[in-house]
Amino acid sequence: MWPLDTSRKEVLGFAVSCRVLTLVLQALFNAIIPDHHAEAFSPPRLTPSGSVDQLVESLLGGLSHWDAEHFLFIAEYGYLYEHNFAFFPGFPLVLLVGTELLRPLWGLLSLRSCLLISVALLNSLFSVLAALALHDLGCLVLRCPRQAFYGALLFCLSPANVFLAAGYSEALFALLTFSALGQLERGRSWTSGLLFALATGVRSNGLVNVGFLVHSQCRAFFSSLVVRNPLRQLLKLMGSVFLSVLTLSLPFALFQYYAYTQFCLPGSAYPIPEPLLQLAVDKGYRIVEGNEPPWCSWELPLIYSYIQDIYWNVGFLRYYELKQVPNFLLAAPMAILVAWATWTYVTTHPWLCLTLGMQRSKNKETPEKPGPGFLSPRVFVYLVHAAVLLLFGSLCMHVQVLTRFLCSSTPIVYWFSAHLLQDQEPLLRSLETVPWKPLSGDSPPGQKVPRNSIMGLLYNWKTCSLVTRCILGYFLTYWLLGLLLHCNFLPWT
Repeated sequence: MWPLDTSRKEVLGFAVSCRVLTLVLQALFNAIIPDHHAEAFSPPRLTPSGSVDQLVESLLGGLSHWDAEHFLFIAEYGYLYEHNFAFFPGFPLVLLVGTELLRPLWGLLSLRSCLLISVALLNSLFSVLAALALHDLGCLVLRCPRQAFYGALLFCLSPANVFLAAGYSEALFALLTFSALGQLERGRSWTSGLLFALATGVRSNGLVNVGFLVHSQCRAFFSSLVVRNPLRQLLKLMGSVFLSVLTLSLPFALFQYYAYTQFCLPGSAYPIPEPLLQLAVDKGYRIVEGNEPPWCSWELPLIYSYIQDIYWNVGFLRYYELKQVPNFLLAAPMAILVAWATWTYVTTHPWLCLTLGMQRSKNKETPEKPGPGFLSPRVFVYLVHAAVLLLFGSLCMHVQVLTRFLCSSTPIVYWFSAHLLQDQEPLLRSLETVPWKPLSGDSPPGQKVPRNSIMGLLYNWKTCSLVTRCILGYFLTYWLLGLLLHCNFLPWT
């Protein structure tokens, strides 16, 4: 039997090691490579920095680039500019809580330095907890502890690792999403709904998670349809779906309403420091006390859709330009991985997919047991969720964000990769015959496997299968490239 407690400890230790290595490497790359002068949001510093602040900036400054600068700015000054509302308030609020915990250092450090330390500590914590939550979720859904273990280890090597460490909301979102899914698998719908709602307050794509709740409620409805009052059950289903949609959309709606009160109602302006006001003039940023923006007069005044359209040029097929080919190539491995997972699952379970995962056992006396692993019928709703995100991200978003978008939102990336490793890698199959021990004496010369199976594959790279080298090579290459480029304002967003 697979030792669950031991595997959780192994995931914990590996996740912590990867977080520490990520922070060390970003500091090293940020120190030895000069920053690129990118056309990115870069507000002026309003408070003088001392020698300790400069030390913090030199060690952790690589975590504050690209979109991270928006989150840090919002945490420090609030939503001063219209385009700041593209970034949801969940993560900035958590950063402020982190700075409160650093209150003893306030006399020594500026607020920005405290925020950088909060980013490093909190995102490291969130990433480690997300790995544990993914392992827990995998054990519940896959019913294959080994595959759940491999998936959690792969999350620690995620291609989006730099975004799980930098001042982005991906680590927090992954933790909330994986935890919510685990609670839902245990039948704790209210706890799951609360965590899903918190995830929506962190990232807008949290709204898509309502599909998990609706699918769970529909399955419960069909399973009880024969033995109970159909009309009563239908009314109960409609009420549950309504509450699920309301709960998950409430953070989004409240955030949009807050923006409306700031820009569309009189008397909402509050003082803006002169340097930040001058930045708005120089860059053309709209501020609260400026002219009323056009979205205020819409029938449904949503600032989020307006910002995505005007500031980021996000829309259907807008990114399909010849100059964006490099970005499509960067996103291609992740797109191929999820598309491959979808094809593998659909071709294995065509009838299950046609019935939307609602098929009932033909023999009610002896219900069919779902097979363990990625191809289990329980994975269906997760597969649909991943496919929807892939389709939307490929057609309607800046395609270069597809890697971090999927890596922080769906466990399919890691479960399917673990499935491929377990299915295609002879070294893993040899290890599974004697768990937690080195390979037997009849193994190929020079091979050794530590307790961490993924590290064992890396130690024996030359003898690994092509599939293993492609998967691990992709994960590690994107991890290192992300640290190298993102932390120096080079194009990796």
